[in-house]
Amino acid sequence: MNAPAPFTEIPAATSIDHVLDLHLRLAQGAVQRRFSEIFNDLGITQTQLTTMILISDNPGASQSDIGRTLQMDRATVMGIINRLEGRGLIQRGQSATDKRRQTLEITEDGTAMLTTARERSSELGAWLKERFSDAEFHMLAALLKRIHDVEIKAF
Repeated sequence: MNAPAPFTEIPAATSIDHVLDLHLRLAQGAVQRRFSEIFNDLGITQTQLTTMILISDNPGASQSDIGRTLQMDRATVMGIINRLEGRGLIQRGQSATDKRRQTLEITEDGTAMLTTARERSSELGAWLKERFSDAEFHMLAALLKRIHDVEIKAF
């Protein structure tokens, strides 16, 4: 198989092989399909799982904290939180220091779900990593972080 020509040698719009946003969308779709295969029986989406991980790792986090970290609007985060709470996976509480602030905590059922999900996430990670050398995998992660430009860390 021939290596693709460098971008500088390809006239604009001659090939969709070099349309980066297309490849990002197709890659995201492939990851989403694989995620669905692995987690289908848990009935959870990638965003819901990420939200649960953030809540579990940061007890007392708020919806605003989740929204800022995941770059989501208030209504979207509220819908995710409502669904997770409706399933008994998380619960809302009230901050001891600020009565206007609702806190989020993982429930016992949520902890059980997360334990299963974390075990399965290694399968998804292995599926991704098998496509790259270690150096490529770390480079890809670094490059993608540059695009979304968000520091994902504790609140």
